[in-house]
This record gives sequence, structure tokens and C-alpha cells, in this order.
Amino acid sequence: MPHLSKIRINPRRRDAIRLLGNPQALHATVLAGITEQPVTERVLWRLETTDPHQPHLLVLTHTKPDWSHIVEQAGWPHGDGEHALVRDYSPLLDRIVTGREFAFRLTANPVQNTRQPEKLTASQAERANRPSGEKRPARGYRLAHRTAAHQLGWLLDKTPRLGFEIPTVTGHSDTQSGEPSPADVLLTARNQLRFRKNRSDRQVILSTATFEGRLRVTDPNALRAALLEGIGPAKSYGCGLLTLAPLPADRAHG
Repeated sequence: MPHLSKIRINPRRRDAIRLLGNPQALHATVLAGITEQPVTERVLWRLETTDPHQPHLLVLTHTKPDWSHIVEQAGWPHGDGEHALVRDYSPLLDRIVTGREFAFRLTANPVQNTRQPEKLTASQAERANRPSGEKRPARGYRLAHRTAAHQLGWLLDKTPRLGFEIPTVTGHSDTQSGEPSPADVLLTARNQLRFRKNRSDRQVILSTATFEGRLRVTDPNALRAALLEGIGPAKSYGCGLLTLAPLPADRAHG
């Protein structure tokens, strides 16, 4: 039975500062909350820092987790309020039917695969200079989409396979210009994360994009799979968790 958790983070605590600045460390801390070790289930998470004074961590697991260690290390263990909410995810999955609309939020790592990149990163250059006898990955090189237009295009190209479509903006009219109405989605944040997996490792550079908008279900089973398995690469580093919410009344009724 899947569960969605929301964990409050105290940004002034030393351990919280370490976790907020390093997705690799935060991923390891998240996995420590899964009772079955070693972890074999898909675990998705997303760090929400819209309010830097009250960040929180969202985690989707396939089994019921225990977040007491995060509360003790990086939360307010003796303060008021619920520090780690854990809710059954099944009721939301049951509400996914063809034609239903939801508000959505997604932080992802939009990328493209190419065999001939214009500019190689240090790790890609190392791969390119391997001895001729060594095989190179068949998919070529994975490059981040860096412009807002390409990042939005990446998401829109994926939606048919993910079981939803993004409708056009309600009430928008471009009949005079002849341009198509824009999709009801905004790119609300774009970031580049830099961190090391371990002290001796080369620096990891990760480009992320956060999308918010409205979606309409086209294939319930495909959308459920996208919710539970995540979207795009870098899932270990806080990317890929798609979350849904009821539409505000004004948008739900046009």
C-alpha cells in the first residue's frame, strides 16, 4: 500500500543545513526510513523550499515508513504540531479516471540523449577517451535541457505516454494572431544543483525544473504508474515525484 509523507524541516539545524545542500545525503537519509533493508522498492522524494523558513520534504513509498530519525536530526522533535504526516495514497489513485482534471506539481531533470554533444562535461570527456576496445553506452550522452522553452517542451512531449494531457489555458484566445493557445502549465523554478556523492568524487551538476499546472487524465493506468514510479531521470536526487491536488473551484469550473 503506497504512502505519501510530508516531513517538516528546521532549516536552522546543522543536520538540516547539510541535508538541504546535498541531494545525495538527503537520499540516504530518506532510504533509512524504510523498514525493509536493503531498500528494493521505488522511493520518490521532493524537497519543497518555496518558503525558505519552513521547508518540508515529500516522500512517496510503497510501504509505511518511519521518519522519526529525520524529525530528531533535522526537525522540531519537541515542538508543537505534526512533524511527519504519513497518509495512505490509495484514495488518490482510486480517484484517477479518464477525463478528470487535477492541479499538478513536478520537479524534474529534463534531459536529452545525443551521440554528438557540442560540449562534453569532464565525465563525458573521460568516457569519450576510453580505449577503442571498451564499449560506450548505447544511449550516447545525456545532456540537460537548459532553456525554459526546451524544458517545457520536454514535459509536453512526454505527457501522451504518462497518461495525461495538459489542456490549454481556460478562457485564452489567440484567434487574431493565429497562434495556438498555450498549455496550462508554468515553469515556476529552474535550478542548478552542485554536490558530491562522496568527498573524493567528482562534482555532480544537476539541472532541475519545477512545473505547476493543470492536467487531464487520458489513461488512468499509465498515470498511476507515473505517480508511483516517477518521471524522468535523477529520481535519487529529488526529481520525478508528480503530485496531484484538487483544482481550485474557479479553475475546475472554467
